[in-house]
Amino acid sequence: MKFRAFGLIIMIALSSGTMVGYAEDAHKGHTEHNMEALNEMPTEAGQSAFAAIAEIVEMLNEDPNTDWDKVDIDKLRNHLVDMNELTLNAKVERSSQQGAVIFSIGGAARTLKAIKAMVPAHAVELNKIDGWQVDVEIKTGVVIMRVSSDNAGVLAKVNALGFFGMMATGAHHQPHHWGMATGAMMGH
Repeated sequence: MKFRAFGLIIMIALSSGTMVGYAEDAHKGHTEHNMEALNEMPTEAGQSAFAAIAEIVEMLNEDPNTDWDKVDIDKLRNHLVDMNELTLNAKVERSSQQGAVIFSIGGAARTLKAIKAMVPAHAVELNKIDGWQVDVEIKTGVVIMRVSSDNAGVLAKVNALGFFGMMATGAHHQPHHWGMATGAMMGH
């Protein structure tokens, strides 16, 4: 009986327009909120490799001088896969000797391929930083990266950064990715 009475009250309210007006006002506010949200779209394109590719594609589209015959997004994507493999799957052992920190980097077949492609190329960039010397030795199942310095503070920094911090050091990644995508840079 109580439910019938409540239903009757709702029917009377709807017929009088009171509830309809309330529902329209509530929906209007919700729609206005959604329209405001559309004006403030997220900037992240999703997973980081996808976002990096999306950023490069947008830059290429905006550049009237893009030589589309040289663009190679697949090459960039493969490099980003290598970065992911190295970062998430490489196994690193660290040791120290007088004046050096040594990283032994290994992993499963796909990961080892990424390690062998990226570590020697990155060592070239790291050697441009004053205060340390980076040498790489590629062996069958492992890559050895030796970071040497006469400065104890530099070695403390290398120890603190660890292998992955060393790989992230330097502002060459973005130009490198641009060069790979545009065909202006060869190799890893």
